[in-house]
Order: sequence, then structure tokens, then C-alpha cells
Amino acid sequence: QVQLVESGGGSVQAGGSLRLSCAASGTYRGYCMGWFRQTPGKEREGVAAIDDVGRTSYADSVKGRFTISKDNAKSTLYLQMNSLKPEDTSMYYCYRGVASWLGCRNYEYNYWGQGTQVTVSS
Repeated sequence: QVQLVESGGGSVQAGGSLRLSCAASGTYRGYCMGWFRQTPGKEREGVAAIDDVGRTSYADSVKGRFTISKDNAKSTLYLQMNSLKPEDTSMYYCYRGVASWLGCRNYEYNYWGQGTQVTVSS
């Protein structure tokens, strides 16, 4: 089992930045961790993922603007979001996926938190 608690969402103007945090507890070492977003009426979209040795992958829509990282000592996952666009508006969820050795590019979500809302105005 794993518990995930997101924070850091908010409202920002286009071009601005936000940093999301996800405090993790339970079983998450050795697993893919990442972020997905979901907007009502749209499909869930995997945004970024990181494996247990720090290799990262990103959705094309956020590449070059978002950076995923983690601090193992603090048991915290981060998503730095720069150059935000109105289309980034969504609920963002931290997730734990499959074991890292299986690969993290397929954005498989096994556990996730309650989400944090990001709103970008034009």
C-alpha cells in the first residue's frame, strides 16, 4: 500500500510557474512514480514519470516546460511546471505505477492521491 498527498496547485496566469509536491508513504521505492492530469470530459493524460534510478519521461505536450524530480530523503515527488498554458488547466494527481524494472513510459496508475487543481488563465 502507498499513501500519496499532493499540494502546490493554484491559479496562475499564462506563462507563469507552479511547483507541485507529493508526499509519499508506504511502499513506493522501486516503483514508477509520476503525475497524470484529468479534466472532466477528457481522457486521463500521463504527464511525467520517473523511475527508481531517476530516469524521466514526459508527455509531448509538456516536454521542455515541466520537470519531474524526487527527493528520496524527504519521500517527496515534485513537478516543476514552467511556461504554463491555459490548456494545462486540470486536476493533477500523483501516482505510483508498476515496478520500475518493467519501465515507466506506459503511465500505468495503480495508486494515486486526491489531486490538486491547477488553473491557468489567459
